[in-house]
Amino acid sequence: MGLNYTKYIKQASRLRLERIQKHLEKINKPPLITIQSPDGDIIDCVHKRKQPALDHPLLKNHKIQRVPPGMPKRLKQEEVRNSMGNEATIKGTPRQWQWQMWHSNGTRCPKGTVPIRRSSVHDVLRAKSLFHFGKKQRGFINPARRRADAPDIVSGNGHEHAIAYTGTTQEFYGARATINVWDPSIEEVNEFSLSQIWILSGSFNGSDLNSIEAGWQVSPELYGDNRPRLFTYWTTDSYEATGCYNLLCAGFVQTNSRIAIGASISPVSQYTANQYDITILIWKDPKLGNWWMGLGDNTLIGYWPAELFTHLADRATMVEWGGEVVNSRANGQHTSTQMGSGHFPEDGFGKSSYFRNLEVVDADNSLSSVRGISTLAENTNCYNIRSSYNKEWGTFFYYGGPGNNPRCP
Repeated sequence: MGLNYTKYIKQASRLRLERIQKHLEKINKPPLITIQSPDGDIIDCVHKRKQPALDHPLLKNHKIQRVPPGMPKRLKQEEVRNSMGNEATIKGTPRQWQWQMWHSNGTRCPKGTVPIRRSSVHDVLRAKSLFHFGKKQRGFINPARRRADAPDIVSGNGHEHAIAYTGTTQEFYGARATINVWDPSIEEVNEFSLSQIWILSGSFNGSDLNSIEAGWQVSPELYGDNRPRLFTYWTTDSYEATGCYNLLCAGFVQTNSRIAIGASISPVSQYTANQYDITILIWKDPKLGNWWMGLGDNTLIGYWPAELFTHLADRATMVEWGGEVVNSRANGQHTSTQMGSGHFPEDGFGKSSYFRNLEVVDADNSLSSVRGISTLAENTNCYNIRSSYNKEWGTFFYYGGPGNNPRCP
């Protein structure tokens, strides 16, 4: 069933359209060249010093980091496994640039530019307002606590999760995981389904939570389609006013000329067929303190400058991995928006979605397998999570579910 976008493209007043146009002129920077993607996206190749990030007041005097960040090293006792897994069944992050749809016609962004997905008037009109465009909706709810240190997930507005998380008494300088990519179906335009890593510091019940996030998401409201897309997010005030997805506001500094944040990922995993996954690493550069994002084994995407943050300027106090959906209860019943593959964790490999090789970065910039994670799902009849450990996948979990079903009315 196709989603109904028409009610979101409301008759906008001339004044509103003028405001939107002004905003788009601010975030859609003049490109050197433009690339048309087969999925309908327009990718602008923008000079890296003209990208939106540098409009941020805190980054007025920011020099784009040119010295490569210190990559986290593995602890010696940790056996390095082939991150591609079993070739017959798992396809890991493909070589640097072959897995985003806009690459298919062979055009590349020139050196010294970064690829930015262009935003349109329609993209903004689908949002609740211009202020809400590119932002996660805020709301708080304390999920029924499984244990005393369970995170007060910044939730509400019908957000539901199935996550694994670390304890709150530790210090973290980054995290990594390999994430299975699917294309879950979404029931309503204003709902989404995502799978991501959260790097957190600050309080869950105040207004000062700092969060850095990256993963894949399906969000019809944000992108106007049902494709899974690579995304980033950040906030320094509990999703109130700061931060945004991707490059939709000033903040994240992109350095990679071949990967577009917000662009669609292809191919995706199929039920009982090939499984595709992407490896995401987020870590704090010990030299300059910026939080970097890497893909696969050593592809740098860009960074969140240290100047943006309060608590995260220093370190993170919690890491979460897992899925999140919006349940708007549009028809008075639980949404049928899927999380992960749309199948429960017990279905296992090839049917259920997974995160594998969960790792954290310590103060010495060393990566090690995370042990003793806790798991949490607010509504296990709708979406659930099951974690485990083995030599090949280290700490891993299956997660997700179909949403609405006889046990999740």
